[in-house]
Order: sequence, then C-alpha cells, then structure tokens
Amino acid sequence: MSSVVSIKNVEKTYVTQFEQLTVLKDCNLEVEEGKKIVIVGESGSGKSTLLNIIGGIDSVNKGEVIAGKYKVSHLKEKALCEYRSNYLGLIFQFHYLLKDFTALENVYMPAIIAGCPKKEAIEKAKALLQDVGIIDRQSHLPSQLSGGERQRVAVARALINDPQLILADEPTGNLDPANARLIGDLLFSMVDKYHKTLFLVTHDMKLASRGDLIYRIVDGALQHDN
Repeated sequence: MSSVVSIKNVEKTYVTQFEQLTVLKDCNLEVEEGKKIVIVGESGSGKSTLLNIIGGIDSVNKGEVIAGKYKVSHLKEKALCEYRSNYLGLIFQFHYLLKDFTALENVYMPAIIAGCPKKEAIEKAKALLQDVGIIDRQSHLPSQLSGGERQRVAVARALINDPQLILADEPTGNLDPANARLIGDLLFSMVDKYHKTLFLVTHDMKLASRGDLIYRIVDGALQHDN
C-alpha cells in the first residue's frame, strides 16, 4: 500500500515570553492509503497540533511531513491552499459553516473555489447531502439546523473535492451522546463508501476503537496503543 502521509522526526515547540514548551518530539508515522488512523491522548498532549501540522495549519520546528506530492512542511501559502483544497477534507469540533449560506451552498462552495463548474458542483453537493441524510434540509441556514445536522453538512463538505485524506479533529466533541454516536457512525460509513484515508483525533475511546490503528501521544512521541 502507498503512503498517504509520511511524518518524519517531527518536533514542535511553542516559545512564549515565560516558557518553552515542546509538545511533539521525534514523531514518526506512515499513514497508508485506506487506513483509519486514530490519535488519542490527554488534553494538551499534542493531538490537535499534530493534525494541524498535517493540515498545513501549523508548522514544524524540525522534521518534515510529506503528503502525496506535497512536502507540507515546506509549502508556501499558494501551494498550501492548493494542498488543502485538493488533497484534504477537514472536519473540526466546530462546524465552521458560513452562517449566511444554506447547507447546499456550504457544501458546494469549496468545489467552485477549486474550479469545478457550478452545475456540476451543485449536483455533487446534493448527492453528498443525500448520502449524509440531510437533503431535505439543503435550503436551511446553519442557524436553522441542529448541532448534529450542522456536523452532517461539515462531513459532506469535507468530501466535495474528492480528497485523498480526511482530517477529523474531535468531530463529535460538541455533540450530546446520541448525536455523537450518529456522527461517528456517519463518518466511518462515508470514509468506507468513498474509500478515503482517515486521520482522526478524539478523546472518545468508543469512537477510537473503530479505527484500524490507534496511537497515543506520550511525552510528545507517538506510541501504538494496545
């Protein structure tokens, strides 16, 4: 199997006026195509930092991250935008939907920005909204949707540009237990249906147990979690 992401000797240190805090050190991981990788660990252990580094949202102090043809840790802003648009689907704890746009518009907007013709983008978005079970709410604004419905829209949006890799950072963290379970089911079923690679950060061990491989960040390093 080919590698979708290669993390090599990554170190991340935050320096403030008062302290120097190393949250990741000597992190190494190969994420193979089609695998569901889960990262767990204590709050503040560096889980989201690692995901943000893969997403090009944060930078490394040492080491490198390679995703497909992209040397993520060396990309300039224009290339970073292309990488995020073409290679990644991002799902966060907060949905980050555009409040003045409908569910349908929120899903198809990234496709249009990536150069997809509007008619085709709308068709793809409707198909995805059908898949996530919310097509009947396509004309609603985010404020008119429940928390679970907003996260369904976010899952559909993450898939619109047919990315290689889905990065999901605590995607059920803001939901009540029933909705968290439903969104967890939805995320894994959509990843399977569309043959995506998943990199999931979560504190929910029931959700984590559904991954192919579980890693824990301990003292800044990745350890396989038995």
